[in-house]
Amino acid sequence: MGRHAHDTSIHGRLLGLIAAPVTSAELATSAEVMELIIGNTVKSGMAEGAAYAKFYSTDGAIKADCYRGKWPVEGDAMCFGYGEGADCLTVSIDGDSVSWKVDGEAAGPGTLSWGNPNAI
Repeated sequence: MGRHAHDTSIHGRLLGLIAAPVTSAELATSAEVMELIIGNTVKSGMAEGAAYAKFYSTDGAIKADCYRGKWPVEGDAMCFGYGEGADCLTVSIDGDSVSWKVDGEAAGPGTLSWGNPNAI
Protein backbone atom coordinates (compact mmCIF):
# COMPACT_ATOMS: atom_id res chain seq x y z
CA MET A 1 0.00 0.00 0.00
CA GLY A 2 3.04 2.33 0.07
CA ARG A 3 3.71 5.07 2.60
CA HIS A 4 0.21 6.56 2.64
CA ALA A 5 -3.28 5.18 2.89
CA HIS A 6 -5.29 5.27 -0.33
CA ASP A 7 -8.31 6.79 1.42
CA THR A 8 -8.83 10.24 -0.15
CA SER A 9 -10.71 11.75 2.82
CA ILE A 10 -8.92 14.21 5.10
CA HIS A 11 -9.23 11.69 7.94
CA GLY A 12 -7.73 8.95 5.78
CA ARG A 13 -4.88 11.19 4.63
CA LEU A 14 -4.08 12.16 8.22
CA LEU A 15 -4.07 8.51 9.28
CA GLY A 16 -1.67 7.78 6.44
CA LEU A 17 0.66 10.51 7.69
CA ILE A 18 0.53 9.23 11.25
CA ALA A 19 1.17 5.66 10.13
CA ALA A 20 4.16 6.45 7.93
CA PRO A 21 5.23 10.12 7.70
CA VAL A 22 7.98 11.36 5.46
CA THR A 23 10.66 11.91 8.08
CA SER A 24 12.34 15.29 8.51
CA ALA A 25 15.60 13.90 7.12
CA GLU A 26 13.87 12.44 4.06
CA LEU A 27 12.98 14.54 1.04
CA ALA A 28 9.44 14.11 -0.25
CA THR A 29 8.96 12.49 -3.63
CA SER A 30 6.93 14.18 -6.37
CA ALA A 31 3.99 11.88 -5.53
CA GLU A 32 4.16 12.91 -1.86
CA VAL A 33 4.34 16.60 -2.80
CA MET A 34 1.27 16.16 -5.02
CA GLU A 35 -0.62 14.28 -2.30
CA LEU A 36 0.30 16.42 0.71
CA ILE A 37 1.01 19.97 -0.51
CA ILE A 38 -1.27 20.38 -3.53
CA GLY A 39 -4.83 21.32 -2.58
CA ASN A 40 -3.59 22.52 0.81
CA THR A 41 -2.09 25.61 2.48
CA VAL A 42 1.41 26.14 3.87
CA LYS A 43 1.97 28.89 6.44
CA SER A 44 5.60 29.78 6.77
CA GLY A 45 8.43 32.23 6.91
CA MET A 46 11.41 31.79 4.64
CA ALA A 47 15.00 32.33 5.81
CA GLU A 48 14.68 36.05 4.89
CA GLY A 49 11.87 36.29 7.48
CA ALA A 50 8.94 37.08 5.17
CA ALA A 51 5.88 35.30 6.61
CA TYR A 52 3.20 33.97 4.27
CA ALA A 53 0.23 31.67 3.86
CA LYS A 54 -0.04 30.11 0.39
CA PHE A 55 -2.77 27.88 -0.96
CA TYR A 56 -1.52 25.51 -3.69
CA SER A 57 -4.57 24.99 -5.89
CA THR A 58 -5.00 21.79 -7.87
CA ASP A 59 -5.19 23.89 -11.07
CA GLY A 60 -1.53 24.94 -10.71
CA ALA A 61 -2.17 28.32 -9.08
CA ILE A 62 -0.47 29.64 -5.97
CA LYS A 63 -2.83 31.91 -4.04
CA ALA A 64 -1.69 34.25 -1.28
CA ASP A 65 -3.28 37.36 0.22
CA CYS A 66 -1.44 39.89 -1.95
CA TYR A 67 -0.19 37.96 -4.97
CA ARG A 68 -0.65 34.99 -7.26
CA GLY A 69 1.76 32.59 -8.91
CA LYS A 70 2.00 29.17 -10.51
CA TRP A 71 3.48 25.91 -9.28
CA PRO A 72 4.74 22.92 -11.25
CA VAL A 73 6.40 19.87 -9.72
CA GLU A 74 9.60 19.03 -11.60
CA GLY A 75 11.28 15.80 -10.58
CA ASP A 76 11.01 15.72 -6.79
CA ALA A 77 11.13 19.53 -6.48
CA MET A 78 8.26 21.98 -6.21
CA CYS A 79 8.77 25.08 -8.32
CA PHE A 80 7.35 28.53 -7.68
CA GLY A 81 6.78 31.01 -10.50
CA TYR A 82 5.79 34.62 -9.92
CA GLY A 83 6.52 36.13 -13.33
CA GLU A 84 9.71 35.35 -15.19
CA GLY A 85 11.34 32.02 -14.38
CA ALA A 86 10.72 29.81 -11.38
CA ASP A 87 12.59 28.78 -8.24
CA CYS A 88 12.55 25.08 -7.38
CA LEU A 89 12.87 23.72 -3.85
CA THR A 90 12.81 20.28 -2.35
CA VAL A 91 10.78 19.66 0.78
CA SER A 92 10.70 17.41 3.80
CA ILE A 93 7.29 16.75 5.35
CA ASP A 94 6.79 15.34 8.84
CA GLY A 95 3.13 15.36 9.89
CA ASP A 96 2.07 19.00 9.49
CA SER A 97 5.67 20.31 9.53
CA VAL A 98 7.18 21.35 6.21
CA SER A 99 10.85 22.18 5.63
CA TRP A 100 11.72 23.81 2.29
CA LYS A 101 15.29 23.22 1.10
CA VAL A 102 17.57 24.79 -1.51
CA ASP A 103 20.55 22.67 -2.53
CA GLY A 104 19.97 20.49 0.56
CA GLU A 105 20.13 23.47 2.95
CA ALA A 106 17.14 24.64 5.00
CA ALA A 107 15.38 27.58 3.36
CA GLY A 108 12.45 27.88 5.74
CA PRO A 109 10.01 25.96 7.92
CA GLY A 110 6.27 25.81 7.43
CA THR A 111 3.07 24.36 8.78
CA LEU A 112 0.70 22.42 6.56
CA SER A 113 -3.04 23.11 6.85
CA TRP A 114 -5.57 20.96 5.03
CA GLY A 115 -7.51 22.71 2.30
CA ASN A 116 -7.82 26.48 2.12
CA PRO A 117 -8.73 27.49 5.70
CA ASN A 118 -8.00 31.20 5.06
CA ALA A 119 -10.20 31.27 1.93
CA ILE A 120 -7.35 32.80 -0.05
